[in-house]
Amino acid sequence: MNAADRERFFQRLQAVNPQPKTELEYASPFELLIAVILSAQATDVGVNKATARLFPVANTPRKILTLGLDGLKQHIRTIGLYNAKAENIIRTCRILVDEHDGEVPRDRAALEALPGVGRKTANVVLNTAFGEPTIAVDTHIFRVANRTGLAPGKTPLAVEKKLLEVVPQEFLKDAHHWLILHGRYTCKARKPNCPECIVRDLCGFKSKTGM
Repeated sequence: MNAADRERFFQRLQAVNPQPKTELEYASPFELLIAVILSAQATDVGVNKATARLFPVANTPRKILTLGLDGLKQHIRTIGLYNAKAENIIRTCRILVDEHDGEVPRDRAALEALPGVGRKTANVVLNTAFGEPTIAVDTHIFRVANRTGLAPGKTPLAVEKKLLEVVPQEFLKDAHHWLILHGRYTCKARKPNCPECIVRDLCGFKSKTGM
């Protein structure tokens, strides 16, 4: 995909969704951080159901520490791998209280030092909570970037670096959400909905699009 096509690609995604946002429900950077930690190998719908029980009771690091490990598990037990995630969340809350005055740091290195937080989670928090022009490459973005020819790469990190290089600056802050939503609802893994895709003519996946 050349530069002109990339420009058109994002112009069309922007036209149908001018203000894209995550489907995770949150009201603060801390709530977003917890939701993203819980979202590993879980659906956003499932996470939202769990946090709807958790956040009214404990939505700050100190409140979760007061709730305790067993209490936290009771609120998130419907989430896959909830035992390990609960332990990571408790450890993360302790670090936030002890080292960051209970606030989520706006710094990649500090975020990635938190238990249960890797590069992808840090990118989500930086982009969604703080408006940083970063892109968290999950399975949806990895698929869309490679399938369309937008930013091919063999690893999520390679795709991330390529996207940061080629996405026009004006679209960079929202590209993360546009690409996830496009991959989740249109450019699906098994049955991509090519006939109704608004960027079909720009896509490199010709064997499926028939273009």
